Amino acid sequence: MENNRVAIIGAPLDLGSSRRGVDMGPSAIRYSGLQERLERLGFAVDDRGNVAAEIPEVASESDEHARFLPAILASCSQIARRVAEVAREEDLPVVLGGDHSIAMGTLAGLHSVHGPGGVIWVDAHGDLNNPENSPSGNVHGMPLAAALGQCGFSLDGMQEAPWVDPHRVALVGVRALDPGEKELVAKLGLQVFTMSDIDRRGLPEVMRQATERVSGDGFVHLSLDVDVCDPEIAPGVGTPIRGGFSYREAHLAMELIAEAQILTSVEVVEVNPVLDHADETGILAVELVASALGASIL
Repeated sequence: MENNRVAIIGAPLDLGSSRRGVDMGPSAIRYSGLQERLERLGFAVDDRGNVAAEIPEVASESDEHARFLPAILASCSQIARRVAEVAREEDLPVVLGGDHSIAMGTLAGLHSVHGPGGVIWVDAHGDLNNPENSPSGNVHGMPLAAALGQCGFSLDGMQEAPWVDPHRVALVGVRALDPGEKELVAKLGLQVFTMSDIDRRGLPEVMRQATERVSGDGFVHLSLDVDVCDPEIAPGVGTPIRGGFSYREAHLAMELIAEAQILTSVEVVEVNPVLDHADETGILAVELVASALGASIL
């Protein structure tokens, strides 16, 4: 990034997932010392609070194929406006989730300022389902597809998707894809690096290819779902899957992104303090964001 100003935006949304608790993720990440950690890196940090988000008890579940969609899109519209405001000021937005459906707001907001951009999607899952093929109807499994214009979702005040250039998408750390997601990967030619790819090629080579893939004009966004990490180091996530990043692999991936000097925005999602052990996952989220923004040993 060209300056040292960071703006934190909280998105306490858990309507997109089937397990409660990720709405407390922004508070957990803040409590774990995010602002202080970034200030020690030399950033001027402006915490702009949280967007409003409904809870399942009062939100309307009108469509079983995209559960709580109207309320989710309403929150994402607020996220988009906040992110656009920060981007116009040429500061770096750091968005705290909440479930991964918040990425629709982040990417729409970035697009409104910069036009189509690139995204490194670091996640155990593809999040490439749509209401027609989703096995669960949970919208947190759809945000990347929506950002690519494959869901027909729209956000108030924002241009219609796609908000992301499909040729500048890299999914990293994937270890679970549904059949419809595999079809979309093939249809759009998305770059997917599975855990098997990382095992075979090595993480440095995978991250080199990923950062090259997403680089270009406009924005380059890091969307980090903490469930990319193995449950042994990230127990507080809603959809844990064994075989994820080790502690050092997670940090190395973020460090290599930082070394590429391409990021214009970051979000970290799916921290669920209800399922966490002594704030272990919240602390990890803070450490990984710091590594992505340039923290190093020397």
